[in-house]
Amino acid sequence: MNKDNQGVFIFAQQVDGEITGVSLELIGKARDLAQALDSDVTAMLLGYKLDKQAQTLVEYGADRVVVVDDPKLEVYTTEPYTQAVTAILKEYKPRIVLIGATAIGRDLGPRVAGRLHTGLTADCTKLEIREEDREFLMTRPAFGGNLMATIICPDHRPQMATVRPGVMVKEMRDPARKGEIVPFAVSFEENNCYVKVEEVIRKVTQRVDIQTAKVLVSGGRGVGGSESFQILKDLADALGGEVASSRAAVDAGWQEKDRQVGQTGKTVRPNLYVACGISGAIQHLAGMEESDYIVAINKDPDAPIFNVADVGIVGDLFKIVPRLTEEIKAYRAKQKE
Repeated sequence: MNKDNQGVFIFAQQVDGEITGVSLELIGKARDLAQALDSDVTAMLLGYKLDKQAQTLVEYGADRVVVVDDPKLEVYTTEPYTQAVTAILKEYKPRIVLIGATAIGRDLGPRVAGRLHTGLTADCTKLEIREEDREFLMTRPAFGGNLMATIICPDHRPQMATVRPGVMVKEMRDPARKGEIVPFAVSFEENNCYVKVEEVIRKVTQRVDIQTAKVLVSGGRGVGGSESFQILKDLADALGGEVASSRAAVDAGWQEKDRQVGQTGKTVRPNLYVACGISGAIQHLAGMEESDYIVAINKDPDAPIFNVADVGIVGDLFKIVPRLTEEIKAYRAKQKE
């Protein structure tokens, strides 16, 4: 192994100048890994007119921020970003590279890994350094989420992994934190992989992203149909939260994909997660088991969801949920008196 292969690098994704949450989460995990390796953390920041964003990354824990500021990177396109990240990694030769498993990260990561002739472990849920030999262990669900596979890449550097948003925990921001900000110039080659963005069409939604919601009321197959989700929405409104769902409800067409929690959906960490009519398959648990407080409502007393619930209610959700909503509304009304 090259003695240069020591640092832990993360790709700091920004969209319209806004650093994504998963990038800050990756810095937190990178610091844990770097500490175990007696190394440091570098964030790669690509875009255009990025004066303030680099300092933000330092305040969240990056020791160094390598910035490629170029008009060609204002809007994400595959080839320029791939060329820029590849150039940085060839120059610095880090040991580990972490990328968020977003739409952009899933496009970028494999292409960079291919050009560096190294491996990439996708959708990791756990990353650690093995104490006895300091090997980097990348754990991800396999076989549809029915078991967890731990993967190593002992012979090639960098060791690369993508991590789903919401899996890791970001550190507290420290405005007094100091770090090195390094401008990095890239000579872009306009090859036959280049595309031109003619127009960016933005979809505006009034709904809160379930990954940022503090309270989620989630429904599964047991809810029975799209119209029955209304009672879940009533409870969510009473609690000041959002409605989510399991994959079964999305596959049945009862809820949209952006509401799905689980291995093939989103990973969430709300303060309160109310699971209604959800059996608790391992794929679903992977997306919500880190919630602060879990309430499960299911008529099957042996449902796996009860194994992770703080409070389990065995019974008919169509009787329990409306009653619960009424009690919460009454309590809220009394508090206002």
